[in-house]
Amino acid sequence: MEDYPMLTKLESACSDLKTLLKSSANLQTNLEKLDDNFDTLQETLTVASRRLAPLQSLSIASKALETRINRAVSPALVLIDGFRISESLQRKLDDISTKLPAQKSQNKRLRLLIKYVDCVDKLNIAINLLSQEGGPAIQRLQEVVEFLSRTKATDQFRTHRLRETLVALNALYETEVDSMKFDGLLDEALLNLQDEFEGILLQLRHHNIGGSDDDGEAEAATAATELGTEMEVEVLRRISETLTANDCLDICIDIFVKVRYKRAAKALMRLNPDYLRTYKPEEIDEMEWESLETSITLWIQHFELAIRTVFISEKTLCHQVLGNIMEGAIWQECFVKIADKIMAVFFRFGEGVARSNKEPQKLFKLLDMFDSLEKLKSEFSNVFEGEAGVDICSRFRELEKLLVHSSSKVYWEFGLQIEDNQDGLPPPQDGSVPKLVRYAINYLKYLTTVNYSQPMARVLRTEQIWKSGTGITDSDEDLLKDAISNVMEALHRNIETKRSGYKDKVMYHVFTMNTYWYIYMRTRNTELGKLLGENYMRKNYKVVAEEAAYLYEKQAWGGLVRLLDKEDIGDEGIGDDSIIKGKLEAFLKGFEEIAQRHTSRYSIPEADLRAQIKEATVKLIVPVYSDFLEVFSGVINVKLYSSPESVESLLGQIFSGNGRSSSMGARRREINRMEGRNSVSSEIDSILGRRSVDRFQRNRSNAGDD
Repeated sequence: MEDYPMLTKLESACSDLKTLLKSSANLQTNLEKLDDNFDTLQETLTVASRRLAPLQSLSIASKALETRINRAVSPALVLIDGFRISESLQRKLDDISTKLPAQKSQNKRLRLLIKYVDCVDKLNIAINLLSQEGGPAIQRLQEVVEFLSRTKATDQFRTHRLRETLVALNALYETEVDSMKFDGLLDEALLNLQDEFEGILLQLRHHNIGGSDDDGEAEAATAATELGTEMEVEVLRRISETLTANDCLDICIDIFVKVRYKRAAKALMRLNPDYLRTYKPEEIDEMEWESLETSITLWIQHFELAIRTVFISEKTLCHQVLGNIMEGAIWQECFVKIADKIMAVFFRFGEGVARSNKEPQKLFKLLDMFDSLEKLKSEFSNVFEGEAGVDICSRFRELEKLLVHSSSKVYWEFGLQIEDNQDGLPPPQDGSVPKLVRYAINYLKYLTTVNYSQPMARVLRTEQIWKSGTGITDSDEDLLKDAISNVMEALHRNIETKRSGYKDKVMYHVFTMNTYWYIYMRTRNTELGKLLGENYMRKNYKVVAEEAAYLYEKQAWGGLVRLLDKEDIGDEGIGDDSIIKGKLEAFLKGFEEIAQRHTSRYSIPEADLRAQIKEATVKLIVPVYSDFLEVFSGVINVKLYSSPESVESLLGQIFSGNGRSSSMGARRREINRMEGRNSVSSEIDSILGRRSVDRFQRNRSNAGDD
């Protein structure tokens, strides 16, 4: 065998296979036994399953019933819990409401109000929850009761108790919820909040408006202040939101608008704006000018104060209190409702002034009103922004348009009145400056000051833009200069018309000299003179006045100088004292006549012009008179006649307005007595010393008023 190892291995493998086959046979026997056991077990399980099937169905039905009952009972429990919470909140509200009247400290009272509002909000939420969830909860509970009654899934006792609970809960829901919502403590609490809302709003006053001045003038520069403390504003905001959440928005808005309009109006009434009661154009025309001027000034101050102080404060409060309601869509409309009636009163007066008679003196007050509106324009637009303020802003612009038209019309009609000589007065009898000229020059000087030149230029520019529909390339200065020049030309034509009415040639020149010199001197170194230009004023007024002064000298005094012309005497008359005395007598008589005319008829009110005329007259008369006396001193007694110094002094009196009783007249009377002749000038001397002086002094006094 050792020689055949392979055979040995085969034998071993064969033995193993026999062992394996035997084991497999044993396993087969065991599997057959196990299969028999499984069959027996399956039969047993089948029998058990058939016996347990009813119990399984009963278990599933029980679980389904439990789920159905839980779905119905849970909302009912929530409903009952809601009633319990509502009852607790109502007790708390009642407790706080009893403490509020007794609380004297304002801050503590406001904190109590915050708690009160919190309770109202919570109670409202609880009642809304009861209202929304109560119906479905009762419906589900009713369905369960009906199901149990129909299926008899439980005993009749439990079904009966559940039905009684359903009836009680349904009755409670139907009676208590509506009662709590509309007739209960919530409704009372909302009424209390409305009263508190109104009360706090009434306490918020404009303390910075009005003063102790008797004339009621306001300080227009007063800054706007916030109304109320942070706590007061917070309480108002919470109350407004609570009222809105409880369908009381309209009531909230009505209270807010009514109270705040009342407070704003009372604040402005402290300024005593009685003038606002007069607003119709015909009523304004009947007002005294001083009263109307004061009223317009007050209107400007009060209008600015209303915009910059009262309405800004009211707008801020309105935004703080109502800004969160309806996502901020309502507070601007409420503010405009507060301001609308007040602004309507201001607009009404301004429109009445603009539509009243176009008298010249109104121009400056109209410009004041226009300039005030221009300065307020951006602030006004900011205050009344948005769609809610469209109507008020539109009326603001309409008032500006009215003021532009009225200002422009007043100015141009003033020029027409000057040109048409509508003062209805003849030329001044003394040759002084007409009142119309004085008025017009002062008018234009005032118009060209810093306060009025810019507003007037804007008026002219706006008016031209409206008329042409296009932009204006001229500067404001050029527009104003053209407008002023037009009136100056009208004034020039008026002066020419008046001076053509003089038949007295000397008076003609006196009037021309006075008037044009007055215009030049009153405009020199002023804004009016700078605007028109020095060359324009010299050419049109100073040169004309100087030419008139020269012609006055020639016309008034030239003939007197010619009386002392020595060439008329000739060689044969040099030794004849009668000819010399005749010339002197004629000179003295002519001098007195001219002096009388100057003291009784001619007036030169301007001191500087009078001084220049006096100097020129002295240079014209005195040297000729002195030379005549010196030449013929050997023929006549010179001491009997006034000295050249006396003549110069008399000329000084003529052109100064002092006493007119002249020593020249006394000298002539003495000469006449010595020569045995009647004084031809005694009556003139009497008049000169008695009546003419007073007349001349009165003329100087009247003419000296600018």
